[in-house]
Amino acid sequence: MTDTATPAGTPSTDAPPASIRIGTAPDSWGVWFPDDPAQVPWQRFLDEAAAAGYEWIELGPYGYLPTDPAQLSDELESRGLRLSAGTVFTGFHKGEDQFQRAWDQAVAVAGLASALGAEHLVTIPDLWRSDATSEVLEARTLTDEQWERLGKGHDQLGKALLEEYGVHQQFHTHADSHVGTYRETVRFLEVTNPEYTNLCLDTGHFAYYGGDNLRLIAEHPDRIGYLHLKQVDTELLFDVLKNDVPFATAVAQGIMTEPPHGTPELAPIIEAVAAINPDVFGIVEQDMYGCSVDAPGPIAERTFQHIFGSTSAARAS
Repeated sequence: MTDTATPAGTPSTDAPPASIRIGTAPDSWGVWFPDDPAQVPWQRFLDEAAAAGYEWIELGPYGYLPTDPAQLSDELESRGLRLSAGTVFTGFHKGEDQFQRAWDQAVAVAGLASALGAEHLVTIPDLWRSDATSEVLEARTLTDEQWERLGKGHDQLGKALLEEYGVHQQFHTHADSHVGTYRETVRFLEVTNPEYTNLCLDTGHFAYYGGDNLRLIAEHPDRIGYLHLKQVDTELLFDVLKNDVPFATAVAQGIMTEPPHGTPELAPIIEAVAAINPDVFGIVEQDMYGCSVDAPGPIAERTFQHIFGSTSAARAS
């Protein structure tokens, strides 16, 4: 019998598998607005996020969590939590005047987030259909000129964020927005500079329009700067798309479902991104606006257990 054990004193060559940091967000507690009495109180969100096992969270809509850096730092530290990113909303395809609107948000959000050590800002584009009223606001597709404005505006914002706050912009494709399908997402990458603008790949929103997450990761590995982890209910999705159901209505119907009951499978995505860049965050962000305040906590615990039970490429800290 051959002894294949490593001799004493010999360094092991077995490196731990690459892994990414997994966190969660207020969205997984049904939080879409800074102040809505039907939403989970922010203290309960923080308590339940920590109890579920998460160490990283997003800021959520600015004003939901405390905006005083010292107070927020104390609240997070007391629960063993840290901040991964903040979020702003943009509409650069509409014209150059949109930069000031985006920057006014960024001064507040990136200022707070960076003060607490976060290095990312997620940018969500304006929707062509309102998520508050379901009103159709504009055409569903962009002209060539609007695509040019979109790319130029995001690069301008990304450059300013990096220089002023040391924060990296991560663009979030979105249902009911102008950048949602695979081709639209690739075109966005083509009109932006990877030095200033990369993707927050939201696995559920990308799958909403039939996007193959693993294909996008494989074809554009250097553009995946951040992940939002969620799954879409594909059976319901066909009804939503066939009947042109607004995204907010689809959310109320449960279009983004608890893992592992939807698509895409999260473990292969986590593993693919970990192999490229272990510094990426994977933030669980199940759209649940309108849910009961008692629903999110148990779902968060089960989702945490599912992710960490399905892949070694996930880490909490």
